[in-house]
Amino acid sequence: MPKTSYKHYRRRTGDRSDGRLLRSLSGFELFIPYVMAQRNDALNFFSENVEITEADRWLRKQRVNGYKGMGFLHVLIAAYIRAVAKYPAMNRFISGRHYYARNDIEVVMTVKKTMELGAPETTIKLHFNPSDTVYDVYHKMNDALSEVKGHTDDNGTEAFANAMKKLPRPVFRMIIGLLKIMDYFGWLKKEWMEVSPFHGSMVITDLGSLGIRPVFHHIYNFGNVPVFLAFGAKRKAYEVTRTGTVEQRKYLDFNLTLDERICDGHYMASAVKFFKTAVADPTTLETPPEEVNEDVF
Repeated sequence: MPKTSYKHYRRRTGDRSDGRLLRSLSGFELFIPYVMAQRNDALNFFSENVEITEADRWLRKQRVNGYKGMGFLHVLIAAYIRAVAKYPAMNRFISGRHYYARNDIEVVMTVKKTMELGAPETTIKLHFNPSDTVYDVYHKMNDALSEVKGHTDDNGTEAFANAMKKLPRPVFRMIIGLLKIMDYFGWLKKEWMEVSPFHGSMVITDLGSLGIRPVFHHIYNFGNVPVFLAFGAKRKAYEVTRTGTVEQRKYLDFNLTLDERICDGHYMASAVKFFKTAVADPTTLETPPEEVNEDVF
C-alpha cells in the first residue's frame, strides 16, 4: 500500500458531504473567492500536447494482453488521478466562497448509448481513490459503461432532467434557484450531487473519438467542478533528430480549463507537467504510487 500523509479526520461543522472545509489557508487565498465570485471569472486555459509514441506502443501491448478497448481515455484519467495523489490541491473546489478538499476523486463523462448521430447522451460519474492504477480505471470505467449501455431506463441524471422539463418555466427557474442556494450553503444531499454532472473533480471529453481537435470548454458556475479536460485525435509529426535523420512521432493534443482559484500558478503548472509525464509513460501508472499526499487542513 502507498504511504500517505492522511490524518484521521472527523467531520466538523462547516464541512460538506462532498468535501472538508480548509481552515489553514492564508488570508490572501481566502480573499480571492470574494473578488472572483463565479467560476467563469477565474478560468485559466492550457493548450498542450504530449508525445505519445511509446505510450501508443504500450496501449497496443495492453490490448493484446486482454485489455480490450484500452485507450488514451483510460491513460488520461489515470494520469490525472496520479497527479492528484501528488498535488492534492488540484482536487479542491470552491463553494459558497469557501475552499474545500474533496473527499474522493470524481470524474464526470458524457457518453452516447449508441454511436449514432441522433442517439441520446447521458452522463456517468466515476469514483476513484488516489492510489488507483490505470487497470483500476479500466475496470471501473468498463463496469459503468456496461451498466449505461445495458439498460434502456433513464439513469438518475436523465430522470431528474425529464421530470424538470414537465414543469412550467417559472417553477423550473425557482427550483434551480433554490438548488443554487442550497449548494452555496452546502445543504444539497449527497444523493442529489451524485446524479449531478456539475459536481465532481473533473469533466473529461474524448473528441478524438469524433476525429476532431480538442475544444476549450467552459466550466459551469453551478456546481463545483474545477477542471475540464478535452483531448483530440492522435496526430503524426515528422521531426529532425539531433543526428539529422527524420523520425515519425505521434502526439496527443489536449486542452485544460481550470479554476485558477484552487491553487497558485506554480503549483498548477507543476501538476500539469507531472500529468504530461505520466501520460507519456503509462508504465508508471501500472502500480499504485509510493506516496499519496493529503491536502492541508
